[in-house]
Amino acid sequence: MSDDHTPRKSRITREEALAYHLEPRPGKFDIVASTPMATQRDLSLAYSPGVAVPVEVIAERPEAAYDYTVKGNMVAVISNGTAILGLGNLGALASKPVMEGKAVLFKRFADVNAIDIELDTEDPDEIINAVKLMGPTFGGINLEDIKAPECFIIEQRLKELMDIPVFHDDQHGTAVICAAGLINALELSGKKIEDVKIVLNGAGAAGIACLELLKSMGARHENCIMCDTKGVIWQGRTEGMNQWKSAHAVKTDLRTLEEAMKGCDVFLGVSAKGAVTPAMVQAMAENPVIFAMANPDPEITPEDAHAVRPDAIVATGRSDYPNQVNNVLGFPYLFRGALDIHARAINDDMKIACAHALAELAREDVPDEVAVAYGRKLQFGRDYIIPTPFDPRLIHVVPPAVAKAGMDTGVARRPILDMDGYVQSLKARMDPTAAILQGIHARARQAQARMIFAEGDDLRVLRAAVAWQRGGMGQSLVVGREAEVKETLEAAGLGDAVRELTVVNSANTRHLETYQNALYARLQRKGFDREDAFKLAARDRHVFASLMLLHGHGDGLVTGATRKNAPTLSQIGKVFDVTPADGAVGLTAVLHNGRIIVIGDTLVHEWPEAEDLADIATRGAHVARGLGLEPRVAFLSFSNFGYPLSERAVKMAHATEVLDRRGVDFEYEGEMTVDVALNPVQAAKYPFSRLTGPANVLVVPARHSASISVKLLQEMAGATVIGPILTGVPLPIQICSTGSTVNDILNMAAIAAGRLGQIR
Repeated sequence: MSDDHTPRKSRITREEALAYHLEPRPGKFDIVASTPMATQRDLSLAYSPGVAVPVEVIAERPEAAYDYTVKGNMVAVISNGTAILGLGNLGALASKPVMEGKAVLFKRFADVNAIDIELDTEDPDEIINAVKLMGPTFGGINLEDIKAPECFIIEQRLKELMDIPVFHDDQHGTAVICAAGLINALELSGKKIEDVKIVLNGAGAAGIACLELLKSMGARHENCIMCDTKGVIWQGRTEGMNQWKSAHAVKTDLRTLEEAMKGCDVFLGVSAKGAVTPAMVQAMAENPVIFAMANPDPEITPEDAHAVRPDAIVATGRSDYPNQVNNVLGFPYLFRGALDIHARAINDDMKIACAHALAELAREDVPDEVAVAYGRKLQFGRDYIIPTPFDPRLIHVVPPAVAKAGMDTGVARRPILDMDGYVQSLKARMDPTAAILQGIHARARQAQARMIFAEGDDLRVLRAAVAWQRGGMGQSLVVGREAEVKETLEAAGLGDAVRELTVVNSANTRHLETYQNALYARLQRKGFDREDAFKLAARDRHVFASLMLLHGHGDGLVTGATRKNAPTLSQIGKVFDVTPADGAVGLTAVLHNGRIIVIGDTLVHEWPEAEDLADIATRGAHVARGLGLEPRVAFLSFSNFGYPLSERAVKMAHATEVLDRRGVDFEYEGEMTVDVALNPVQAAKYPFSRLTGPANVLVVPARHSASISVKLLQEMAGATVIGPILTGVPLPIQICSTGSTVNDILNMAAIAAGRLGQIR
């Protein structure tokens, strides 16, 4: 089982991991006020004297805390660090990075606010008392990385003492996802849960929770055999036993895992690498189900299992195999549903409802954006029995099922009366930024491009190149001098990466003469003599990198981090046609507060005319579709549909006439002001508008206005900016800005690899 959704072939270095947690500020999240805090009146309402009013209301009606405080959307992620990941007992303080990570997963996947709390004690009674006393603060408690058997004691006692959900994810999160996968695996194999023989290996918190949940779903006690490091847990065994294991002891003559596996239908593993052999799999019943969930390496790999049993359905805890049992599919949505009904607990019915909702979602047609993100068509079957963590439907499918189960079983303080409205509110809740970036990177990973990084003398570029290679995105080709690259990486603590990168320059390539001749042939009638062309090919990294790409010695090119856009584009133009007359367009995607807009032209056209504006709109629509949007294009101006009249506004109106003649397949309208384009209330004043909703592609009158718009949104609103995305060029080339971070450079490389901007 896993909370990790990064492909395992990705190799993260110690230095990269520390930098991620250090920059731009230590840790992984901030606290941001959700109400105005600008004026004296704001402060008076937030604190004294205004705060006294909700205080009095809550004192009179405690349930009002859900209305006037963050309690109803706040979870405590609590650990004492006694079982951190696979690292063991490293203490409360060492567990903090993991708990912060869990908190941001809550926010990322279900918009649940979460705070990490690390308790420096191994005494169950002290933990129980501390958490109980914090009860008024939170709407739910997520226990994490607490070793067995203390975790059983702590959770059970807190459930008895507290009237909010208490959930130990290491146990129940794994159990829920395991149950979801098993529902579908048994469906595909034509078996029923009450009939199958189940063998579980690993009698810790997760294993015991898995078996208990499956029994509550219909699995028979006598058909379930639990094993630990000492073999089968059988009635009468005394060695290595405790009350939780004893509850699952069965009357049997079987004593070893190997004996138990003979003829069994289902194997569940939460134990250790290599615990299951091919011979054990061979001995299983027809159409066996194998959930080898040990991390980082499963009890048996899918390859080894399928080598002896092609009919097996196999799941693991790893994301580089099909059917990942990933806890992030469960806990965010369980808590989302529980919080939204102000639940007193998360009970078995709610967990089972979560499992069934996940199972049913995997059987439905997978949206195109998910298939695009994962680079393959996902269809219900032996290799797709569990939804992927980035399926956007999870947020509005699973919490309603959990909430309904909670209401049906009487743990809801405030039942949801309008379930359809609730579903719509969940759909609107999530910011698509992460999903968009995930899709871009997933397409790039599928492409496995040889990416040319043209500026090998810059540390940001080198860090991005290392991350590209180690992240499993493809091969990094760095243009630079070997000695300088090595020195720069060593100074940054990445000296071991030198062996992995391919450093290319004019002195070490056998293709230089070919490059020089090709460049001279292109430029000889543009004022360049042979010597000029030869020097340019050998000495200018942008030109050299472009020639590499032209000759197929790389699949994509990213540059511009050390040089302004215009001169960078000019040098690339020595090799490729990248002028406005050639159809090149620069577009920037801006993501903020759950909205995505594409703005153009931010790179190429200085002062576009109507035909150019129509080209920009067409390329903007193409990029929008690549981001999973149905394009709605607005031609922006300071006027709306002819008023006030202006020469500069007229060309925007004429651009719509150009698209009319072209018969394009997307919505467009203009000229209009930005508020009319984006705000439905303002748009309603113009009922004749052809746009069916807020615009998501904005075409502006000139490059300077595009640049101002993007940078204003970035600096004042904190928007995420991707671009400019260079489109209309024959091969994948992307140009960063000089202020790019390592992540910005990686994003642009991913866009190049995924060919998001390519359209001719």
